[in-house]
Amino acid sequence: MLVCILAVVAAVGVVVAAALLFRKFGRGSDDSDPGGATAGHAGSMLSALFLLVFAIAIVIPWTNADSARENTYTESRALVEAYWAAAALPAPQGRDVQADLRAYTDLVVGREWNSMKRGHVTAEGDDRLTALRSKLNALPVANDDQKDDRDAVVEQLQALATARGQRALDARTHPPAGLLYMTILTGLVVLIFPFMAGARPRAMTIVPLGVMAALLGFGVFLAFDISHVFTGALRVKPDAYIAAQHEFQQIPESR
Repeated sequence: MLVCILAVVAAVGVVVAAALLFRKFGRGSDDSDPGGATAGHAGSMLSALFLLVFAIAIVIPWTNADSARENTYTESRALVEAYWAAAALPAPQGRDVQADLRAYTDLVVGREWNSMKRGHVTAEGDDRLTALRSKLNALPVANDDQKDDRDAVVEQLQALATARGQRALDARTHPPAGLLYMTILTGLVVLIFPFMAGARPRAMTIVPLGVMAALLGFGVFLAFDISHVFTGALRVKPDAYIAAQHEFQQIPESR
């Protein structure tokens, strides 16, 4: 933070020093016109800075949302594959494992999805996976085929746990707070710059300025609205897990 403040002070100091030196040596001419070279140059640079910050504030959440959405399908695929593998286990253990997988999916779609909107997954989901792994490790096997069937379920549970860990990380992911506040700051500066430059809009000239202000305000709102992948306009929905629930109904139970 200190380095940032020093950089700002240094930049302002360069401007002041340049103005004093050019005035001392009689170079240039006074520029008090709101549409003059000084105002035009500063206005262009401020607009470019706002667009740069705004673009980053939009692109980062968009990328995060795409990644989080893809990860939900990776996790749901592991759930379905584990459910298929559990169908090969002997009953009643296989049916118990399938029931646990259904219960875990129901938890994710329900309470856990609401928790992720607040930035975290549930401890109950972790407990369910841990209990399921323990159940599989304790499952007796009579021959190599049953061992292979059990290992197939365990392998999918490992993939499921990895995807769950990534989902927990996605739920905590936000763009840097400074980026969002910089979006507000540069937006405000762009709005009031004509007045700072000495312009006094009157009559119909207020209309385009008002339209720009409205669109800029909407853009800043959008940057905040999509900053979290499980809330807002770009939010990731539990569609992948709902699809998995439908697939469970088409998979035979363990016999």
